[in-house]
Amino acid sequence: MISISGVTKVYDTGMQKVQALRGVSLEIAAGEFLALAGPSGSGKTTLLNLIGCLDSVSSGEIKIDGEPLSALGQKERNLTRQRKIGFVFQSYNLIPVLTAKENVALALQLFKGLKDREIDERSAAMLREVGLEGMEDRRPMELSGGQQQRVSIARALVKKPPLVLADEPTANLDSRTGEEILRLMEELNRKHGVTFVFSTHDPMVMKYAHCLVRLHDGQITDIERKGPGVSPGGKP
Repeated sequence: MISISGVTKVYDTGMQKVQALRGVSLEIAAGEFLALAGPSGSGKTTLLNLIGCLDSVSSGEIKIDGEPLSALGQKERNLTRQRKIGFVFQSYNLIPVLTAKENVALALQLFKGLKDREIDERSAAMLREVGLEGMEDRRPMELSGGQQQRVSIARALVKKPPLVLADEPTANLDSRTGEEILRLMEELNRKHGVTFVFSTHDPMVMKYAHCLVRLHDGQITDIERKGPGVSPGGKP
């Protein structure tokens, strides 16, 4: 699913160069439920952004389904992100003036050939699956934080991507709601076989992860395996 080989990432601030990743290599199998964990500045969010085609490596290579991202132009990277990757954000990133169903439908409106009726039906069905039946017409401010995150998850999954990237998905939630969200994502992982990769420093996310990859100062320091699918250095 995801192959990461010798990846480095250097940011030039104008005054100094900051090395966020230092030769990271990792293989993530399809269907994984994996967390990238570490303190602030460890490189976990940088790695998530590189996998998500939101940024480019300084050196090394990332492949998704065997396709090297470095070989893609910006248009092709955008298409890869649109077709293969769903995102769940810490701050939900919902549009306040749109209803829950309209927020979910946005992810489908980028696809040509889908009729309005199909978009409406798929959006409503996905909201039912994440436990929000009857709340389709509520706007974000009329929903709790946990409900907003469920809308965000529905939006990420409605286009049926093979990969979902979640950046600190429980950071703005209380512990009970955070655990409900993690159970929901784990259930969706099992039901649909979607690969989930988290960036987190939340011990609860680390507990639920089937594989925990710890980073420090831009390097992988440890991998705790709780299920099949990943190893350092490109060896599954």
